[in-house]
Amino acid sequence: MEQLTISDITIDVVRKDIKNIHLAVYPPTGRVRIAAPLKVNDDAIRLFAISKLGWIKRNQRKFDGQERIPAREYKERESHYFQGRRYLLNIIEHDAAPKVVLKSKKYIELYVRPDTTKVKCHEIMTEWYRKELKSQIPEIIDKWETILNVEVNDWQVKQMKTKWGSCNIEKKRILLNLELAKKPERCLEYIVVHEMIHLLERHHNDRFLYYMDTYLPNWRQLKDELNKLPVSHADWSY
Repeated sequence: MEQLTISDITIDVVRKDIKNIHLAVYPPTGRVRIAAPLKVNDDAIRLFAISKLGWIKRNQRKFDGQERIPAREYKERESHYFQGRRYLLNIIEHDAAPKVVLKSKKYIELYVRPDTTKVKCHEIMTEWYRKELKSQIPEIIDKWETILNVEVNDWQVKQMKTKWGSCNIEKKRILLNLELAKKPERCLEYIVVHEMIHLLERHHNDRFLYYMDTYLPNWRQLKDELNKLPVSHADWSY
Protein backbone atom coordinates (compact mmCIF):
# COMPACT_ATOMS: atom_id res chain seq x y z
CA MET A 1 0.00 0.00 0.00
CA GLU A 2 1.16 3.52 -0.80
CA GLN A 3 2.09 5.56 2.28
CA LEU A 4 3.38 9.00 3.21
CA THR A 5 4.79 10.32 6.48
CA ILE A 6 4.10 13.79 7.86
CA SER A 7 5.21 14.95 11.30
CA ASP A 8 5.95 11.34 12.32
CA ILE A 9 2.43 10.26 11.32
CA THR A 10 2.21 7.48 8.74
CA ILE A 11 -0.74 7.85 6.38
CA ASP A 12 -2.08 5.07 4.16
CA VAL A 13 -3.01 6.32 0.70
CA VAL A 14 -5.55 4.51 -1.45
CA ARG A 15 -6.35 5.69 -4.97
CA LYS A 16 -9.90 5.20 -6.17
CA ASP A 17 -12.27 6.24 -8.92
CA ILE A 18 -13.78 9.05 -6.82
CA LYS A 19 -14.16 12.82 -7.24
CA ASN A 20 -12.85 14.15 -3.93
CA ILE A 21 -10.15 13.36 -1.38
CA HIS A 22 -11.44 11.64 1.76
CA LEU A 23 -9.57 11.54 5.08
CA ALA A 24 -10.30 9.21 8.01
CA VAL A 25 -8.75 8.36 11.37
CA TYR A 26 -9.74 4.89 12.50
CA PRO A 27 -10.09 3.54 16.04
CA PRO A 28 -8.72 2.01 18.13
CA THR A 29 -5.13 2.80 17.07
CA GLY A 30 -5.65 6.11 15.27
CA ARG A 31 -4.63 4.72 11.88
CA VAL A 32 -4.86 7.46 9.21
CA ARG A 33 -6.09 6.81 5.68
CA ILE A 34 -6.56 9.04 2.67
CA ALA A 35 -8.66 7.95 -0.28
CA ALA A 36 -7.69 10.04 -3.30
CA PRO A 37 -8.97 10.32 -6.88
CA LEU A 38 -6.83 8.52 -9.45
CA LYS A 39 -5.73 11.74 -11.15
CA VAL A 40 -4.57 13.59 -8.01
CA ASN A 41 -0.77 13.71 -7.81
CA ASP A 42 1.44 12.98 -4.79
CA ASP A 43 2.18 16.65 -4.05
CA ALA A 44 -1.50 17.51 -3.88
CA ILE A 45 -2.16 14.61 -1.49
CA ARG A 46 0.75 15.68 0.72
CA LEU A 47 -0.46 19.30 0.85
CA PHE A 48 -3.96 18.11 1.71
CA ALA A 49 -2.61 15.94 4.55
CA ILE A 50 -0.51 18.83 5.91
CA SER A 51 -3.57 21.10 5.92
CA LYS A 52 -5.45 18.51 7.98
CA LEU A 53 -2.64 17.74 10.42
CA GLY A 54 -4.32 19.45 13.38
CA TRP A 55 -7.56 17.56 12.74
CA ILE A 56 -5.68 14.26 12.48
CA LYS A 57 -3.89 14.78 15.80
CA ARG A 58 -7.08 15.81 17.59
CA ASN A 59 -8.83 12.65 16.45
CA GLN A 60 -5.89 10.42 17.30
CA ARG A 61 -5.89 11.83 20.84
CA LYS A 62 -9.50 10.70 21.24
CA PHE A 63 -8.41 7.09 20.86
CA ASP A 64 -5.38 7.32 23.13
CA GLY A 65 -7.57 7.15 26.22
CA GLN A 66 -9.83 4.38 24.97
CA GLU A 67 -9.98 1.42 27.33
CA ARG A 68 -8.09 -1.65 26.11
CA ILE A 69 -9.14 -5.10 27.27
CA PRO A 70 -6.12 -7.35 27.91
CA ALA A 71 -6.13 -10.94 26.67
CA ARG A 72 -8.59 -12.92 28.78
CA GLU A 73 -7.18 -15.42 31.27
CA TYR A 74 -10.52 -17.14 31.99
CA LYS A 75 -10.24 -16.67 35.71
CA GLU A 76 -12.99 -16.49 38.30
CA ARG A 77 -14.75 -13.07 38.34
CA GLU A 78 -12.90 -11.87 35.26
CA SER A 79 -14.73 -9.22 33.22
CA HIS A 80 -16.33 -10.26 29.95
CA TYR A 81 -18.62 -8.16 27.73
CA PHE A 82 -21.80 -9.27 25.98
CA GLN A 83 -24.20 -7.03 24.03
CA GLY A 84 -22.67 -3.93 25.60
CA ARG A 85 -22.96 -5.12 29.20
CA ARG A 86 -20.10 -6.10 31.51
CA TYR A 87 -20.38 -9.50 33.20
CA LEU A 88 -18.24 -11.36 35.72
CA LEU A 89 -17.13 -14.87 34.83
CA ASN A 90 -18.01 -17.85 37.00
CA ILE A 91 -16.18 -21.04 36.06
CA ILE A 92 -18.07 -24.18 37.05
CA GLU A 93 -16.43 -27.58 36.65
CA HIS A 94 -18.74 -30.44 35.72
CA ASP A 95 -18.30 -33.77 33.99
CA ALA A 96 -20.48 -33.02 30.97
CA ALA A 97 -20.43 -31.11 27.70
CA PRO A 98 -19.26 -27.49 28.10
CA LYS A 99 -21.77 -24.67 27.96
CA VAL A 100 -22.12 -20.95 28.61
CA VAL A 101 -25.06 -19.55 30.59
CA LEU A 102 -26.02 -15.95 31.33
CA LYS A 103 -26.87 -15.75 35.01
CA SER A 104 -28.93 -12.64 35.76
CA LYS A 105 -27.48 -9.32 34.60
CA LYS A 106 -24.17 -9.79 36.39
CA TYR A 107 -22.64 -13.19 35.68
CA ILE A 108 -21.60 -15.40 32.78
CA GLU A 109 -21.29 -19.02 33.86
CA LEU A 110 -18.78 -21.12 31.96
CA TYR A 111 -19.34 -24.85 32.52
CA VAL A 112 -16.26 -26.91 31.64
CA ARG A 113 -14.77 -30.27 32.45
CA PRO A 114 -12.05 -30.40 35.13
CA ASP A 115 -8.58 -29.37 33.92
CA THR A 116 -9.93 -27.57 30.84
CA THR A 117 -7.16 -25.39 29.39
CA LYS A 118 -7.32 -21.64 28.89
CA VAL A 119 -7.17 -22.19 25.12
CA LYS A 120 -10.18 -24.51 25.26
CA CYS A 121 -12.09 -22.04 27.45
CA HIS A 122 -11.44 -19.38 24.83
CA GLU A 123 -12.74 -21.68 22.07
CA ILE A 124 -15.91 -22.42 24.03
CA MET A 125 -16.58 -18.74 24.73
CA THR A 126 -15.82 -17.76 21.15
CA GLU A 127 -18.31 -20.26 19.75
CA TRP A 128 -20.92 -19.06 22.22
CA TYR A 129 -20.36 -15.46 21.09
CA ARG A 130 -20.63 -16.59 17.47
CA LYS A 131 -23.92 -18.42 18.09
CA GLU A 132 -25.43 -15.49 19.98
CA LEU A 133 -24.39 -12.94 17.34
CA LYS A 134 -25.77 -15.10 14.54
CA SER A 135 -29.11 -15.20 16.33
CA GLN A 136 -29.30 -11.37 16.26
CA ILE A 137 -28.39 -10.71 12.64
CA PRO A 138 -31.27 -12.16 10.53
CA GLU A 139 -33.95 -9.96 12.08
CA ILE A 140 -31.84 -6.83 11.53
CA ILE A 141 -31.13 -7.71 7.90
CA ASP A 142 -34.79 -8.56 7.22
CA LYS A 143 -35.88 -5.22 8.67
CA TRP A 144 -33.42 -3.17 6.61
CA GLU A 145 -33.92 -5.08 3.35
CA THR A 146 -37.48 -3.75 3.41
CA ILE A 147 -36.47 -0.21 4.39
CA LEU A 148 -33.62 0.10 1.88
CA ASN A 149 -35.22 -2.01 -0.84
CA VAL A 150 -32.06 -4.10 -1.24
CA GLU A 151 -31.37 -7.82 -0.95
CA VAL A 152 -28.56 -9.51 0.96
CA ASN A 153 -27.76 -12.88 -0.59
CA ASP A 154 -25.47 -14.06 2.17
CA TRP A 155 -23.93 -12.95 5.46
CA GLN A 156 -21.22 -14.40 7.65
CA VAL A 157 -19.65 -13.80 11.04
CA LYS A 158 -15.87 -13.73 11.03
CA GLN A 159 -13.02 -12.82 13.36
CA MET A 160 -11.84 -9.79 11.42
CA LYS A 161 -8.60 -7.94 12.09
CA THR A 162 -9.11 -4.76 10.13
CA LYS A 163 -12.72 -3.58 10.37
CA TRP A 164 -16.15 -4.04 11.93
CA GLY A 165 -17.69 -5.25 8.70
CA SER A 166 -17.40 -5.44 4.94
CA CYS A 167 -19.65 -5.84 1.92
CA ASN A 168 -19.00 -7.74 -1.31
CA ILE A 169 -21.25 -5.75 -3.60
CA GLU A 170 -21.13 -8.12 -6.55
CA LYS A 171 -22.10 -11.14 -4.43
CA LYS A 172 -24.32 -9.10 -2.09
CA ARG A 173 -22.56 -10.71 0.84
CA ILE A 174 -21.90 -9.06 4.19
CA LEU A 175 -19.19 -10.02 6.66
CA LEU A 176 -19.53 -8.95 10.29
CA ASN A 177 -16.85 -8.94 12.95
CA LEU A 178 -17.37 -11.46 15.75
CA GLU A 179 -16.40 -8.73 18.24
CA LEU A 180 -19.81 -7.14 17.60
CA ALA A 181 -21.31 -9.82 19.89
CA LYS A 182 -19.80 -7.82 22.75
CA LYS A 183 -21.31 -4.50 21.66
CA PRO A 184 -24.85 -3.09 22.13
CA GLU A 185 -27.35 -4.27 19.54
CA ARG A 186 -27.89 -0.67 18.35
CA CYS A 187 -24.18 -0.59 17.38
CA LEU A 188 -24.48 -3.92 15.59
CA GLU A 189 -27.47 -2.53 13.69
CA TYR A 190 -25.46 0.56 12.69
CA ILE A 191 -22.73 -1.63 11.18
CA VAL A 192 -25.27 -3.82 9.36
CA VAL A 193 -26.98 -0.74 7.91
CA HIS A 194 -23.61 0.76 6.94
CA GLU A 195 -22.70 -2.37 4.97
CA MET A 196 -26.14 -2.74 3.41
CA ILE A 197 -26.08 0.86 2.17
CA HIS A 198 -23.00 -0.13 0.18
CA LEU A 199 -25.47 -2.08 -1.96
CA LEU A 200 -26.85 1.34 -2.93
CA GLU A 201 -23.51 3.17 -3.09
CA ARG A 202 -20.11 1.51 -3.28
CA HIS A 203 -17.99 4.41 -2.04
CA HIS A 204 -17.96 6.51 1.14
CA ASN A 205 -18.92 9.60 -0.80
CA ASP A 206 -21.59 12.28 -0.43
CA ARG A 207 -24.26 9.97 -1.82
CA PHE A 208 -23.36 7.31 0.76
CA LEU A 209 -23.55 9.91 3.55
CA TYR A 210 -26.90 11.09 2.22
CA TYR A 211 -28.29 7.57 2.51
CA MET A 212 -26.89 7.16 6.02
CA ASP A 213 -28.35 10.51 7.12
CA THR A 214 -31.70 9.67 5.54
CA TYR A 215 -32.19 6.15 6.82
CA LEU A 216 -30.23 6.21 10.10
CA PRO A 217 -30.04 9.88 11.19
CA ASN A 218 -28.26 9.08 14.48
CA TRP A 219 -25.54 6.99 12.84
CA ARG A 220 -22.78 9.41 13.87
CA GLN A 221 -23.75 9.07 17.54
CA LEU A 222 -23.80 5.28 17.18
CA LYS A 223 -20.40 5.34 15.51
CA ASP A 224 -18.99 7.47 18.33
CA GLU A 225 -20.51 5.15 20.93
CA LEU A 226 -19.04 2.08 19.25
CA ASN A 227 -15.62 3.67 18.96
CA LYS A 228 -15.59 4.68 22.64
CA LEU A 229 -16.43 1.23 23.95
CA PRO A 230 -13.60 -0.94 25.33
CA VAL A 231 -11.72 -2.73 22.57
CA SER A 232 -10.08 -6.12 22.68
CA HIS A 233 -6.35 -6.61 22.99
CA ALA A 234 -6.12 -7.44 19.28
CA ASP A 235 -4.88 -4.61 17.05
CA TRP A 236 -7.66 -3.98 14.56
CA SER A 237 -9.54 -0.90 13.41
CA TYR A 238 -12.46 0.39 11.37
